[in-house]
Amino acid sequence: MSTNSYEHLLPPSWKAQVTGWLAEDTPSFDYGGYVVGEVHREAFLFGKGNQTAVLAGRPFFTEVFAQLGCEVKWHLEEGETFEPIKHIATVRGKARHLLLGERIALNMLARCSGIATKSKRIKDLAVGYGYKGIIAGTRKTTPGFRLVEKYGMIVGGIDPHRHDLSSMIMLKDNHIWSSGSITAAIQQARAVGGFSLLLDVEVGSEVEADEAIEAGADIIMLDNIEGEHLVSVARKLKEKWAGKRKFLFETSGNITEANLQERAINDIDILSTSIVHQSVQHIDFSLKIQIPH
Repeated sequence: MSTNSYEHLLPPSWKAQVTGWLAEDTPSFDYGGYVVGEVHREAFLFGKGNQTAVLAGRPFFTEVFAQLGCEVKWHLEEGETFEPIKHIATVRGKARHLLLGERIALNMLARCSGIATKSKRIKDLAVGYGYKGIIAGTRKTTPGFRLVEKYGMIVGGIDPHRHDLSSMIMLKDNHIWSSGSITAAIQQARAVGGFSLLLDVEVGSEVEADEAIEAGADIIMLDNIEGEHLVSVARKLKEKWAGKRKFLFETSGNITEANLQERAINDIDILSTSIVHQSVQHIDFSLKIQIPH
């Protein structure tokens, strides 16, 4: 029986991204590598910092060193939590190759693990408040680094939301203003998107939400609607359209840990937030070459 692995989610092109990271970091001479040479060494990867963290990014870390002819032995599974200071992996190879990959691998692992850690924290908090819906990230990711960031969200246990403009139709205020109305925008999107793509429409009021539901949106994003007004709008429209339309409510915008409890209400099906990946605290890692005895 096969065992599921997060690495199996990655597309065929992902290793080329790692090659690009290495090319970016050493575009010309490797002066430090000249100093240390090609003596074989062993390096320990330590998880540091001052908080319990989730390990995420193993495939990318391993591939950095694989492309440099090094071997990585992991002592912790992907998605496991750890307390600092923790010996997480051992890397073996030529000294200059260890140092060529060090900063790239650590930077990636720090951000990916930071996203996974924050994702798990937000989900755990929401579940603790009794929320039974979906916690999701957003598309506000770093250009060129989206794959790693979305991967971190998945390892952290949340929904990564749409990956790109082609994976779901999302109509926001600019689309609607340019089209003339919510109904017109939905009709135009359906004409080319077909049956296989979900249609998520951003609205700012009960009236706009009602129009989006009537026009056939699959997901209604109640943007920046909060508190009792959020509850009222969601309940009223679910009652009105019960048995007539199938749709989900999503809330997004200005979500923090401080107001999560009031936003994570079960009248809302999806809670999407960028706090799990934008400006997230990175997890501190270090790679230390061991002195041979």
